[in-house]
Amino acid sequence: MLGGPVIVHLDDVKEQEVVRVEYDDGRVTSIHERFVVQTPRMLSFYNKWDPGMFSLKHGHQGDHIVFVLEGEVTVGDVPCRKGSHIFLMHGDTFGPWEAGPNGCELLGIVAGEGSAFWSDQDMADYNAELARRGGKMAAVPALTTRPPWAGKGNPLPGPVK
Repeated sequence: MLGGPVIVHLDDVKEQEVVRVEYDDGRVTSIHERFVVQTPRMLSFYNKWDPGMFSLKHGHQGDHIVFVLEGEVTVGDVPCRKGSHIFLMHGDTFGPWEAGPNGCELLGIVAGEGSAFWSDQDMADYNAELARRGGKMAAVPALTTRPPWAGKGNPLPGPVK
């Protein structure tokens, strides 16, 4: 027990670039994440996606809710606009994801420690689609806010600086 509510303001949480895609035409799209609360039993995060950001099909270690706060994101072939509630059971995967023309802002909550997973085929499909679009994954800084109980290794899909 914590003895009461834990209240955190986004301005007090470090923002980290967690995925970056660089395109042949010079464009760069990223996902910037703020890990708001992390415990061994749950993870909450806020992230902001640049317009057109494209991310791989993946899942998380625990039941997972994403709520679209602003903009639009397409999950698989389903457009999810502001106010959409997206639910995924532990062990399932969803995506790929693509931010709309104005990007998107998402609030996510994962029951459990929250680390992500994807198959080798998901990663191969993602890299092939990026190449088809004239893009490739680029390095991002190593995460600095992962707690000791979080998943083993780097929880990001791409290279780390």
